[in-house]
Formats: sequence, structure tokens, C-alpha cells
Amino acid sequence: MEFAHDDRTAELVDRATAFLHEHVLPAEPVLEHQLAESPESWSTPPIVRDLQARAREQGLWNLCLPGAGGAGLTNLQYAPIAEVTGWSPRLAPVAFNCAAPDTGNMEVLSDFGTPEQKERWLEPLLDARIRSSFCMTEPDVASSDATNIGTRIRRDGDHYVVSGRKWWSTGAMNPKAAVFIVMGKTDAAADRHRQQSMIIVPRDTPGVRVIRPLTVFGYDDRDHGGHAEIAFDDVRVPASNLIGGEGEGFAIAQARLGPGRIHHCMRAIGMGERALSLVRERANARRAFGRTIAEQGVVREWAAESRIQLEALRLLVLKTAWLMDTVGNRRAMTEIQAIKIAVPRAVQQILDRAIQVFGAAGLSSDTPLAELYAGIRSLRIADGPDEVHLNSLGRAELSL
Repeated sequence: MEFAHDDRTAELVDRATAFLHEHVLPAEPVLEHQLAESPESWSTPPIVRDLQARAREQGLWNLCLPGAGGAGLTNLQYAPIAEVTGWSPRLAPVAFNCAAPDTGNMEVLSDFGTPEQKERWLEPLLDARIRSSFCMTEPDVASSDATNIGTRIRRDGDHYVVSGRKWWSTGAMNPKAAVFIVMGKTDAAADRHRQQSMIIVPRDTPGVRVIRPLTVFGYDDRDHGGHAEIAFDDVRVPASNLIGGEGEGFAIAQARLGPGRIHHCMRAIGMGERALSLVRERANARRAFGRTIAEQGVVREWAAESRIQLEALRLLVLKTAWLMDTVGNRRAMTEIQAIKIAVPRAVQQILDRAIQVFGAAGLSSDTPLAELYAGIRSLRIADGPDEVHLNSLGRAELSL
């Protein structure tokens, strides 16, 4: 069993880590200043474009995409790079053009798109000339079961007509989000996993209404383009905008979510590592009751528990990435579900301990901990809540 990264991965991780500390982390206060200067704007802040230009020059671009236009990395090779970006989830992923939901949308277009769809939408996404949004979750149904989706995609001659309402469509508030990939039902009478299809809806199509932004524990995520509620009022698009064939939407969604969960989990481990690094600094500098906090037994126990969790979960995620590369996403589903459950839970605990070490400061915007906590808590719902994955994993474990 080989635990070391291969030479290419090690080199990219070193470069990504250097870029993080030299450019990304120092840019975080600049981002805050630019957002404060334009409180009503959802446009991409200038610092993001600056970082993207630097990352592109250094070859740290589209590392997340294994296919055409990407770096050709396997899941196992990209995973530790994703961990590096987790140290600054607001800036590092987008700096490398590896931010959700663009990553998943690029994979969908790369794997299932037609040549025309790739030319019109994938190429500008790969070049960061546009951004995108993925529209699956709905306010009126339990979207943890994707077969519940109520949005209709109805064939009408050479067009499809899309009617429905979506929310938590990440990135859609950004005016650069020029394209929405929408999941809806094309045949409600078909088998429950063959009812859904995916279709490309350009933002400027008549009938598309971005209704409002949504917040996560009060954070609007403007740097990511926010999360939007969107109405599709009899939106008419060419039939050629369908991705794959009718009834293939559920399968495409599953193919999209597998790699996405790996990315989320490795970034989450990076978030945990940053929290622990902040705890290390705080505990050794802060004094209470005549000694440093680092000398308090309970704080030492918290640090130890956090280190154990991070090391164990990193190995599980890397094993999952290796399985996805060697036997495919379907046969790695048990491990994919396991990391989706275990990693956000553990990192939430790590962040909670870090906040406790910082006291009231940990609740404020003076540290990144509160926002990291909000992000990791949302991950226990995004891409399927814990309970759905636990039920499925338990069923597989108990099957004969």
C-alpha cells in the first residue's frame, strides 16, 4: 500500500499550497473590502479576477476537470489539491476555476453534452468568461428524493417548454451566470428513475425570473454569486438544448454528484485543517488563569480529537477517490455515501471546538470560523441530507 502522492500530484500540491499562502489568504481582507464597497452588487469582485489571472499564469487552472479542457487529473490526484482550496473556500476554488457549481456543470457538459453545447457553453466556462448554475432543488417538494421533482419539461415541436420553480440554485445571482442547467420531468408516467431530464436554459431566455437571493445562517455568499430562487414560466428553449436523451436526467445527476462529493469532502478537510491551525495560534498566544490556553487539558484533548478525525477521514476520502478511479462511481457508492456523512459531521465538530477556543471572537467576523461553520453545516443537507445517505448505506450494509 503506497501512501505517498505521485510526483505530479506532489508538485501540484506544493504549487497550490504556495499560491494559497502567497496570494489567496492575503486576498481575503481585500475581498471583504470590495464586497463592503458594493453591498448591492452580485458581480464577481475584482480580486477574484486578479487571482484567476495569477492562477492561470502558474498553470493552476481547471485542475478539477479530468476530461477535455482540464488537467487530466484522476480523483485521487485532485483530492489533495481540493483540500488545499478548502483553507479558503470563498476564494481558492474560484481562483483555480474549480468552484461549484461550475465544476459539476463542466463535467456534465464534457461527458454528456453535444459538440454544439460544448462549444457554446463549456468552452467559455473553462475560460471563466461566464459562470453557471445548477437548478435541481425545489421549494415545494422533498428534493432529497430527486424523483419528487415537479418542474415539467414538455416537448413542443422543435422546442421544450420548461415550467417550475427552483431554489438554492448556487451562483445564479451573479449576472455572469449565463446558463442554467435545469432538471425536470419529461415523462411523469415512466419508471421513477426515467422520468427526469436535464436541459440547458440560457439566463436571458424569456420567462426566466430570478426571484430572490437566499442566505445561509445570514451569509449571502455574494462572492460565490449567492443562492437564488428562480421561476421558469413556460420558458421555451430549442430541443437541441436537451442534455443526453429524455429520461437520462437522474443518471446524469448521479454521475455529477459523485465527483462533487469528493470535492466537497476534501475541501471540508482543508477547512478543518485551517481551523486547527487557528486554534494552535490562539491557544499558544492566549492566557487565562495564569497559563496559556494550550496548557489547559481540555484544549489539548480537543486538539487531539480534531487531529485524529482529520487523519482518519482523509484516508477514507482518498480510498474513495481511488475506488472511483479504479472500479467506477457506482461500485464506490458505499464509500461515497460514507464520506458524505462522516466528513461534514466531523468538521462541524472541529469548527465548534475552534469557536469555543476563540470564545466570543469565534462567533464574530473577526475570524473565518463562523462562516466556515455555516458552510459546513449546510453541507450536511446539500447533495442529499445525512439521513438519506445513512438509510441507503445501512440498507447496503444489512443486505445479504
